[in-house]
Amino acid sequence: MSNSCPTLTPAQRQFVDIQDKAERALLATIYKALEDATNQAAEEVQVTGSQEKPPAYEYFAAVAHQKLFLLLCGADPHTFADGDPDIAAYIIRNNQNISDHYWTKKG
Repeated sequence: MSNSCPTLTPAQRQFVDIQDKAERALLATIYKALEDATNQAAEEVQVTGSQEKPPAYEYFAAVAHQKLFLLLCGADPHTFADGDPDIAAYIIRNNQNISDHYWTKKG
């Protein structure tokens, strides 16, 4: 059994490049939106004179994460209704596998 990566055809390589470019643009937009939301909230809280700390960048990332999770599960992002529990469990397992692989210390 060979462990080498297959050589892509020119058409396959073109497709991968298109997908990669779109993915990078998507993520840049998401990161910018998180930064913008964080800055907007901080500015608006400051204007009110409130002593409360504005929501952190991670708060907005968590909100986006939750809404995207619901989207992937087929649930309504406002009511949480109608999601597929099997897809939810798969996503949770996938994330647990990432944590285990990259961040769990192996003794």
